[in-house]
Amino acid sequence: MASWPLRALALAAALPVALAHDHHEGVSHIADGSTVSDEPIDTTLWIHIFIQMTAYGVIFPIGMVLGISKSRWHVPTQILGTALAILGFFLGHAHGGREFVGNNVHATFAHILQITLAAQVILGLYLKLHWEKGLNGKIRKLIRPLHSIIGKLMPVLSWTQILFGGITTLGFCQGDHLGQCAAHFIMGSAFIAYGIVLAIILLVGQVWLRRTGRSQEFYDSAVIAAWGCVNTFTEHHWGTDWVKNDWQHTTMGIIWWCAGLAGMWLSRDRDGNPKRNFVPGFVIFMTGWGMSTHPQDLKVSEVTHAMFGYTLMAVGVTRIIEISFVLRDAHSLSEDGRVWNSFQYLPVFLLYSAGFLFMGATEEQMELVDRSSMDHVAYILVLYSLAFLMFLFSNILITMYDRLTDPELSKKGFVPADSHVEDGQMRGVEEFELNGLMSDEDDDDDNDKENQRMLRRSQDGSSDSPSTVGKNNVNSV
Repeated sequence: MASWPLRALALAAALPVALAHDHHEGVSHIADGSTVSDEPIDTTLWIHIFIQMTAYGVIFPIGMVLGISKSRWHVPTQILGTALAILGFFLGHAHGGREFVGNNVHATFAHILQITLAAQVILGLYLKLHWEKGLNGKIRKLIRPLHSIIGKLMPVLSWTQILFGGITTLGFCQGDHLGQCAAHFIMGSAFIAYGIVLAIILLVGQVWLRRTGRSQEFYDSAVIAAWGCVNTFTEHHWGTDWVKNDWQHTTMGIIWWCAGLAGMWLSRDRDGNPKRNFVPGFVIFMTGWGMSTHPQDLKVSEVTHAMFGYTLMAVGVTRIIEISFVLRDAHSLSEDGRVWNSFQYLPVFLLYSAGFLFMGATEEQMELVDRSSMDHVAYILVLYSLAFLMFLFSNILITMYDRLTDPELSKKGFVPADSHVEDGQMRGVEEFELNGLMSDEDDDDDNDKENQRMLRRSQDGSSDSPSTVGKNNVNSV
């Protein structure tokens, strides 16, 4: 019975070696100083892109949620994702058309990602064997959390690899463009991650947050303060002349750690209880204002940065409104954390949008859009469309987790045909129906009196009370 897991274990162990194969060296068509050739992307490479985005961007995140919720579909889902990932990997090495410089970041990270995937498969198969006695029992206690950590880390690694793929395909982020490119993608991803965290806390994390004894703003302010310290000392190359962008980025870091400390202080009331505050929302608003006035050379870049700033300002304003007026400084709208206002989705979605706008505003991307027939309006709408897709998918995953970990929710509102209906509910239904009958305009006083007698019987009697059908027949004219 255990022979198939052993064979699969051996196959997974050999997987890193099999995946280590790279392109055979040949005549390069890449121009000097460039990282890609001028040939178009061929069909094989497009299939590679589609398969890998499906496997790493859709199937593996779904498999992660199924694993966290201990669903029986976790293993089949991960097997499907792994098969597609291996197929996509080999297709990435079999394409023609556009060539890429060797040892690029996407190819290098692909090997790391595939080795991580192989390790995850091996750990999963080991756990599937259920070796729990003796030494294996102690090893299992280490492997289980390791398997869980890698599984939760896979969506982050997959996101990183997808970004590396886009950068490599277009030949971006090389030489002098590397610094600003990294800043845009890191900060843009951070805004999206913040939106995902807020969505998780909003939909399924209110009870957990209450158990921590801290308010949401304490954690937000702590991250803001830490990030501000990093920005303060890394945005300017010390020992060189100061320029406008250096001043803006450095002072932005300063206000972040100053405000972050203030937000952490305000996250407690006079009795030491968790307390909501406005500070994270205000910091985000000020960051958006600063970014909206950032000087740019191209019009499309100026408009995109301005839209990013306005979106971020909207995040700050809607977050303050949510805390102060929708929640009225409460942690949630209900004690069980299962009730929320539709307005609370707005700052979450705007964070997604701000992230995509910032990632899409690098120098090389702006030059590419400026040279194309697409105007800034169409480009910004495309970025907002991507934000909606990410917003939708993340909410699907959160809802899937919620339903799988609490399956009783899916039965809410549905009463089985053979279930017992309480007398009070039955009386309520009868009263509603009889009220509808009594509201009809009828000049027959005898029928009106009979309806009232039926209503009193339904309120005072039980399900086994005598039927009034016979009396209705007798009194009918």
